[in-house]
Amino acid sequence: MSPPDWNARYSAPEFAYGTEANSFLKQHADLLLDPVLSIAEGEGRNAVYLASKGLRVHAVDNSSVGLAKAAKLAADRNVVITTEVADLQNFAPEPNVYGGVVSIYAHLPSSIRAQLHPLLTQTMKPGGILILEAYSENQRGRGTGGPGDPDLLLTCGKVERELVGLETILLQETERDVLEGKFHTGLASVIQYIGKKVSIG
Repeated sequence: MSPPDWNARYSAPEFAYGTEANSFLKQHADLLLDPVLSIAEGEGRNAVYLASKGLRVHAVDNSSVGLAKAAKLAADRNVVITTEVADLQNFAPEPNVYGGVVSIYAHLPSSIRAQLHPLLTQTMKPGGILILEAYSENQRGRGTGGPGDPDLLLTCGKVERELVGLETILLQETERDVLEGKFHTGLASVIQYIGKKVSIG
């Protein structure tokens, strides 16, 4: 299966993954410090939720169509977010900027993660929190969401190897019902991670 054309997917009037924030993120959002970087943000559901909690949120995605919908969703809910259209393969945030980083279903090839994940650690301030949820390799074949290529899926081991410099608060593979629009619906195997930056880097 070829990867989605994200501008095409987000061009439909409805929101591909709904307008409500990811439930794992909502459960732990109070851990995040200001400001927050949200990667692979898509149509804005998570960024808008975090902005509604008073956080300054910078939303990054490679789809200009998705981020345009994100900006409209923010306006409709009377909050402000900033957006940036960027290919995560080339995205290089400044060091020591963010108190929180959010990665929700950012299914990237391992070659891109190898470049990006160290940069996400570096862009966090000491004490900053990273919250991640993604489909696990055991999600393959379920038909409830996510890519079919195992290189795009995570395991606990991949997270431990790739997110160096963070103290693990939570790392688990679990099954849960994911109900996020028509593309993420049903019982799913996911990796959930929360890490804290403990040193300057």
